[in-house]
Amino acid sequence: MHEMALAESVIQIVEEAARKNAAAAVRAVRLEVGRLSHVEPDALRFAFDVVKRNGLAHGARLEIVATGGSAWCMKCSRGVALARLGDACPRCGSYQLQVTAGDEMRVKEIEID
Repeated sequence: MHEMALAESVIQIVEEAARKNAAAAVRAVRLEVGRLSHVEPDALRFAFDVVKRNGLAHGARLEIVATGGSAWCMKCSRGVALARLGDACPRCGSYQLQVTAGDEMRVKEIEID
């Protein structure tokens, strides 16, 4: 389950930012997670709850915002929306796609006290 390693990295980023801003506690963490990122949101929530203990984020809630995926179709030379990895181009049916967005995960916002 790579979500545990991802949650540990998120907590490290969040707590470092909180310390730099002299925060007493982290209230919320908002993540953007691309639909094509291979991240399971429920597993990430569980992992986050485990790794946030005993730190500045011990009481923080995790909010996950899913972002859409897109790709460049090499056959029809167009950008297309992509719901899942492995899907065909919705315009021409080709599988010759290069992902251009939706495979990322980032800390979007941190709410601190």
